[in-house]
Amino acid sequence: MNKIEVIYKTLLKAFGPQHWWPGDTPFEVAVGAILTQNTNWGNVEKAINNLKAARVLSAKKNYGMPASELAALIKPAGYFNIKARRLKAFINFLVENYQGSMEKMKKEDIHTLRERLLAVNGVGPETADSILLYALEKPVFVIDAYTKRVLSRHKIMEHDKSYGDFQNLFHRSLKKDAALFNEYHALFVKVGKLYCRPKPLCEICPLEHLLPASGKRRHGGKGSVVCRARM
Repeated sequence: MNKIEVIYKTLLKAFGPQHWWPGDTPFEVAVGAILTQNTNWGNVEKAINNLKAARVLSAKKNYGMPASELAALIKPAGYFNIKARRLKAFINFLVENYQGSMEKMKKEDIHTLRERLLAVNGVGPETADSILLYALEKPVFVIDAYTKRVLSRHKIMEHDKSYGDFQNLFHRSLKKDAALFNEYHALFVKVGKLYCRPKPLCEICPLEHLLPASGKRRHGGKGSVVCRARM
């Protein structure tokens, strides 16, 4: 079993299934992936609830909506003018290429679709892959700040390696399975929020026993472990 597999099994045993991504429809999941940039999920939920209350949480209803009107509805998500433009760009892409249907988008080849998504204004690798994995159930691993932090602190990959380098590590270390990638990414977010913070809590983290000797300092008694990493 490789290190990537060991970390997954350890986190799953510690936290259990995370049931990600919250959303009633693939379109809602895609909207959430765009709105969650630079904000927390609680704010995204408020913005999505505003769209639901206004009965405009669909590609076709959003397509003709002025960006200013959309911005007002998603204001709780922060950077609302920028995110309204990004959301409009994605919706235009969806309507003009797939008749507003996430099901039609899902039928597209994964590599072609990823390149097309990355060409949409405001959609970077993490957002594109979140849409592919969580909204369209495509087997692509999402890399975020938590993933990079955990792996770099465990000396598996240097923090400044590219998004693609990190992603390729998962793609070659695990079977390409959307459900597995879904669960694993959610578990990274869980451990990152609880323990692998900018100031880490390594001594109580379920991954503590996997830290390399250079990544921790022991002070005598059992359980007295302090992580040196400060990323």
